[in-house]
Amino acid sequence: MPALLLVFLFIVVPVLELWVLWQIGSAIGILPTIALLLLDSVLGAALMRWQGRAAWMRFNTALAEGRVPGAEVIDGVLVIFGGALLLTPGFLSDFLGLLLLLPPTRAVIRRILVRRYAERMIASATSGVDARMSRVFTFGSAARRGARFDDEDVVDSTATDVRPRRGELQ
Repeated sequence: MPALLLVFLFIVVPVLELWVLWQIGSAIGILPTIALLLLDSVLGAALMRWQGRAAWMRFNTALAEGRVPGAEVIDGVLVIFGGALLLTPGFLSDFLGLLLLLPPTRAVIRRILVRRYAERMIASATSGVDARMSRVFTFGSAARRGARFDDEDVVDSTATDVRPRRGELQ
C-alpha cells in the first residue's frame, strides 16, 4: 500500500497537474496562466497567514480555559498543509489547499480525520503516557519486586489541583 501511495504522489499527481496546466494554458494563454498561478500563490499565502493566526488564537484560548486543544492542533496542521499546497504551483494542489484553509471545509476534513484515526491517536497517546508515567512512578513496581523501603524513603503528602489564572499560560 505505501508503494502505491508513493507512485500516486510522485507520478500520477504531477502528471495530472501538468495536464490541467496545459489545458488552462491552451484555453487562456501562457501569460494569463502564469499570472493566475502567481496571484493564487500570493492570495494563498495571505489566507494561510490569516487562518494560521486564527488557529493559534483558538489554541491559546483553549489552553487558557484549561481545555485540551485537540481540534485546534488538528486545525493548525491542516492550515500548514493547506498553505504548503497553495504555494505549490498547480491548480489541483491549489484547490486542495483552499479546501484545507477554508474553515467550513476544514471542519469537515477534521471530522473525517478524527473519525478515521481517533483510535490510533488515543492508543498512541496513552501508550506514551504509560511509558512516561512508569518511569516517574516506579514505587509500585519496586514494591511488587520485593524492594524494601525505610521510613526515610516514604514521603507522605497531599496534592491539590490548581487551575492557572486566566491569561497566565500565554
